[in-house]
Amino acid sequence: MLYYLFKYLHETFGVSGSRLFQYISFRASLAIILSLIISMLIGRRVIRWLRKMQIGESVRDLGLQGQLQKKGTPTMGGVIIIAAIVIPTLLFARLDNVYVILLLVSTLWMGAIGFLDDYIKVFKKDKEGLRGKFKILAQVVLGLVVGCVLYFHPSVKVRDFDNVFEYQIQKDGTINWDNPIQVFPSANAMYEGKGIVVGDKFLSHETKALKTNIPFLKDNLLDYSYFLKPFTDDYQKWGWIIFIPFVIFVITAVSNAANLTDGIDGLAAGVSAIVLITLAIFAYISGNVKIADYLNVLYIPNSEEVVIVCAALIGATIGFLWYNAFPATVFMGDTGSLMLGGVIATVSLIVRKELLIPVLCGIFLVENLSVMIQVSYFKYTKRKYGEGRRIFKMSPLHHHFQKEGYHEAKIVLRFWIVSILLAVITFVTLKIR
Repeated sequence: MLYYLFKYLHETFGVSGSRLFQYISFRASLAIILSLIISMLIGRRVIRWLRKMQIGESVRDLGLQGQLQKKGTPTMGGVIIIAAIVIPTLLFARLDNVYVILLLVSTLWMGAIGFLDDYIKVFKKDKEGLRGKFKILAQVVLGLVVGCVLYFHPSVKVRDFDNVFEYQIQKDGTINWDNPIQVFPSANAMYEGKGIVVGDKFLSHETKALKTNIPFLKDNLLDYSYFLKPFTDDYQKWGWIIFIPFVIFVITAVSNAANLTDGIDGLAAGVSAIVLITLAIFAYISGNVKIADYLNVLYIPNSEEVVIVCAALIGATIGFLWYNAFPATVFMGDTGSLMLGGVIATVSLIVRKELLIPVLCGIFLVENLSVMIQVSYFKYTKRKYGEGRRIFKMSPLHHHFQKEGYHEAKIVLRFWIVSILLAVITFVTLKIR
C-alpha cells in the first residue's frame, strides 16, 4: 500500500525521499524491521492470552530430557508469525504482483489448516488433530492453485539468456515485432526495462516456458515439457501434466517435513529463517536482469517483489525466536510449521529453485527421511522377525540425539550450523557446473 502512496506523492507533488519506496532493498529492510517489531511486541500479548485460554501443549512421556517441563507451554504461536508476515507484506509489497498474491494465499491457507489441526488437538483433546487425509487434501489443493497460477497466469514468464530474440527499432521509436532473429546478447548490451538495447536493436524473449534451473550441470536448464517429447510433437502444450503434479509433491513434501522438524525449541524457526534468507537472495537475483544474465540463471520478471515477502518471513521467524528459543515460552504448533513449509516450497517454485530443495532444505529432508526409514524398517522387521526393530533410538532425528544425551539447545545450534553450511553450498551451485 505504501508503495502506491509514495509513488503518487513523488509523481504528483515531487515529495523528497518518496522515491525510496521504489527500491526493493529499502522496502525489504522496512519489512524485516516491522515484522521483527510486530512479532516481538504482539508475542507477549498473544502468549498471555493463550495462557489465559489454557491453550497449552499436552505432553506424552517419551523419556526425553526436560520433556515434562514443557507441559502447559502455550502452543498455536504460529499466529504471531502469520500476523508479522501479512501486515508488512500488505504495507510494503506491490499488491498487483501475482507472486505476492500467491504467497499471501499460501500463508493464510496453510496457516488456517495448521490452526484447525491445533484447535482439534487443544480444544477437542484429540492428540491426532486433523486427520492426515484432510491435511494432504489441503496441501494438494494449494499445490493445484500454485501450479495452475505458475502455468496459466499471463504475468508468469521467464527469459533464458541463451535464447534471446532481436527486434528492429523503427524510426518512430516503436518495435517491429515481425520476423524476429534469434541471437545471443553481447557482453556490452545495455539493459533497459524488460528488454536489452544493443545499438538500434531491442532484444527480448519472455516466454511461459516451464523451465527451471538445475544445479551442477553446464547447460543448467530443465524444461518439464521435455519429458513428454517422446510421446507427442506438441509436447510443450501438455507440459502442465508433469509440472502441476510435481508442484503438488513439492508443497506437500516440504510442508510435512517442516512440521516434523518442529519438535524442539527454536529448531524449525531457526532453520526456516536460514532457508528464507537464501531464497530471498535468489529471488533478488532472479528479478534483476543484469545479475541473472551474469550468473546465467533464468530471469523472472516481477519476481523481485518476492524479496519483500521473504523479508517479512525472515523478520517474523527471527522475532518469534525471541520467545521460542530454549527454554521456549511458546510453540508455533502446526499453525506455524505447516505454513512455513508451504511458503518455503512456494517461493522455491516461483524463483525456479525447487530442484535445490534437497540441498537447501537438507535439515527438513533428513528429519523426514528419518521418520520414513524408522517406520519402514520397524514394519519390515515386525513382519520378518515377529517384533519391530529400530534404526534410530527415536525419530524424527532430533529426538534420536536427545536420547543420546545431547541437550536440545546444543542439538538446535548444531542443526542451525549445518543449515548455514547447506545454504552456502546452495549458493555455490550457481558457479559449479
